[in-house]
Amino acid sequence: MSEVDLQSFAETGRTAQLKAKFEITEVNLALKECGFGFFHVRLIFTALVGLIAGVFMGSSTSYILSEAECDLDMNLLEKGILNAMPYLGMLTSCIIAGFLTDAFGRKTFVVLGFGGTFIFTFISGLSQTYIVLTISKFCEGVFFAASYSSMLALTSEFCHDGVRDQIMIVASSFIPIGQVVLALMSWGILLQDWNVSLFGGMFVLHSWNYYFLALSLWACLACILYALLPESPMYHISQHNYDEAREVLIKVYTENTRKSVETFKYKDLWKDKIAVSEKQEPMTFQKQLSSAFHNIRPMFQKPLVWYLVLFCILNFISMKIYTVLRTWFPQLSTIVEHYSNETSDLCVMIDSYTRDLKVSVPETNGQNCIEARSGTETYINSVILGSICFIPPIVSSFLVKKVGKRNLYIVCGFLTMALTLAVRWSNSKISMVALFSTDVAISTLMASLTQTMVLEYFPTTTRSLAMAVVMTLGRTGSVSGNILFPILLDMGCAVPFFTLAAIVGVTTLLAFLISPKKE
Repeated sequence: MSEVDLQSFAETGRTAQLKAKFEITEVNLALKECGFGFFHVRLIFTALVGLIAGVFMGSSTSYILSEAECDLDMNLLEKGILNAMPYLGMLTSCIIAGFLTDAFGRKTFVVLGFGGTFIFTFISGLSQTYIVLTISKFCEGVFFAASYSSMLALTSEFCHDGVRDQIMIVASSFIPIGQVVLALMSWGILLQDWNVSLFGGMFVLHSWNYYFLALSLWACLACILYALLPESPMYHISQHNYDEAREVLIKVYTENTRKSVETFKYKDLWKDKIAVSEKQEPMTFQKQLSSAFHNIRPMFQKPLVWYLVLFCILNFISMKIYTVLRTWFPQLSTIVEHYSNETSDLCVMIDSYTRDLKVSVPETNGQNCIEARSGTETYINSVILGSICFIPPIVSSFLVKKVGKRNLYIVCGFLTMALTLAVRWSNSKISMVALFSTDVAISTLMASLTQTMVLEYFPTTTRSLAMAVVMTLGRTGSVSGNILFPILLDMGCAVPFFTLAAIVGVTTLLAFLISPKKE
């Protein structure tokens, strides 16, 4: 490509960026005219169902570890691998789906993602072996990751910039709601002694099978609800489908205001642009590829590449400790519930359990296995943990503007390190639940702050890719943490807690390297 062609291409790129910025402003003005009404209530409820289905996908296995350890012949390492499978699945599709979403639309990926999540959660409910369940959970993660970023984009792009931040904060509170709902459903189903034997005992449905079948209905409902929503007007604009974008805005307006189309101020928006856009020469694949690389190139240059590496490390560690504590809490709570009569020291209880687990490993189809099933206390504790996780969104909305994201992250890091160490010396059920719940809540806030800083430090042209890379590394932390935790636990109870505290200390010190963002 000659120098003249490069200059012409750069000028075309700048013109396209200005045009896109103006069109986004027009969409914002039209959405403000649409107001907030029944359509947005439907949108928020759909996001609620979708995010709850996502929580079920990532956390449901933690509740069946004690229930199905004999049915599936699981040891500690196999439990850790099972917990890690959804996150491993998400790693395989996260970045690819992030790129393809812009080409094929948000709605397409959301519907396909939740449809696939429903199918494989249903298969999990029918699984009879550890291998089948593990593969099904992996596939759940693959499909949900394809829908997650599209779901957030679809939700935010139907909200104008005046209410978008508040709507997304409300959406972030749906995750702890999902944790509470999951604990309640686990409590209601897993305590039942449901065992149905079919085909002469070749196919057996246990309580945990019915548990997964019930959870799959949420992904099915999310798929249906998103299929009933229109495509994002922002996506239609990016594809120069002005007629479709205008029709979507008219639909939002009429559903929110219950007024006729004639009263909509922007009912003729972009009609004059359709004829012009049809005459424009479309960009070739080579130019589109060159434009894409030109846009992301600054992300791999100073200073953005330094921030990318730093935020990847922070999110890797934050999500590692958050996921490990959250997914292993039901199992540890069950251990405390069964061994608390012998001692009040948490590590003595855990070491006794790991010793008994080695002795009672099933030799023939689980006949010698004695499972330590979760009782009412474990589910009550999980409800408490999920309820306490409501606090981070509230805290962050009040404190971030006063102390700054970096400073708040550093404070949370020191608190998390202290709480993780304190868990090892908890000597009562109350202290164990209080320390675990607070630790999970604060580590959740750390992960949220990291992701918010990515949005702040990276420009629009590289923001989506930067977030995809940071989230991929974060989920790698979730996978490695779930696999390493049982290995460390098998070495001795204190080992994983000291290890987690040490790596949180490292990430807290690294946070000091983040320079304050200039407004």
